[in-house]
Amino acid sequence: MTGSTVRPPAYQQLADDLRAEITSGRLQPGERLPPEPELCVKIGVSRSTVREALRLLASQHLIVTTRGVTGGSFVAHPDAGQLADGLSAGFALLTSSAEVGLGDLLELRRVLEAPAAGLAAIRRTDEHITELRGALFDPRIDDFDTMLAAHAAFHRLLAKATGNPLFELVGRPLYQASYGEEVFAGLPPEYWSRIDADHRELLERLIERDAEGATRMAARHLDYIALTVSTQSGG
Repeated sequence: MTGSTVRPPAYQQLADDLRAEITSGRLQPGERLPPEPELCVKIGVSRSTVREALRLLASQHLIVTTRGVTGGSFVAHPDAGQLADGLSAGFALLTSSAEVGLGDLLELRRVLEAPAAGLAAIRRTDEHITELRGALFDPRIDDFDTMLAAHAAFHRLLAKATGNPLFELVGRPLYQASYGEEVFAGLPPEYWSRIDADHRELLERLIERDAEGATRMAARHLDYIALTVSTQSGG
C-alpha cells in the first residue's frame, strides 16, 4: 500500500537492537550476550532468526562467537583495522559517485595527517620506527604495485604511531579509497622518487622526535600529491 512502512526482517531488527546495546556501552567488550534460547524467549523469535542476527553482528566485527562448554557470543574488543574495513565500503561508494573526488579525499587527509605526524613524532616507539622502515620502497627497483602498497602501508603505520586508534580507524579507509591504479598508473617516474624521498625525510623527523618538522613535512608531502594528481588528471 502506498505510504506504508516496510518493517525490516526480524533478524535485522534484533541485530539493530543488539548493536545499539553494544555501541552505547551497555554491553561492554568481553561481555557475554544472553544465550540463544534466552534471546528466543525474551524477544519472541525463532532460533534461526537469532542465529542470523548474530552472524550479521559477527560479520561487522561487533561480536565473536566461540564453541564449547564456556562458549557463546561475546562483545568484541575494538580493533581499528577490522572496524576500518567496514568504513571502507562507505568511502568506496562515495568516491565512486560524482559527489566526492580524489581532491576531497586528499584535502581531508591533509587535515588529519599533518597534525597526526606531529603526534607520531612525540609518541612513536622504536617498534613503530621499525615498522615504518619496513614500509619504505626503492623506486629504482620496485614495481608499481609494490610502491602503491608500500605508500599506503607507510601512511597507515604513521597513523598507528600516534598511539591514538581513532587516527588509524579514520585514516585506513582514506588510504584504501584514495590509492588506485586508475589514478596513479600514469604518473611520471619522478613522482615515485619524490614520494620515496618524502617518506624517508618524514621518518627522520620521527626518529628525531621533531614534531614541528614532521607536521610540515607531512603537509608538504600531501600538497605535492594533490598538485601532481590534479595536474595529471587535468584538474
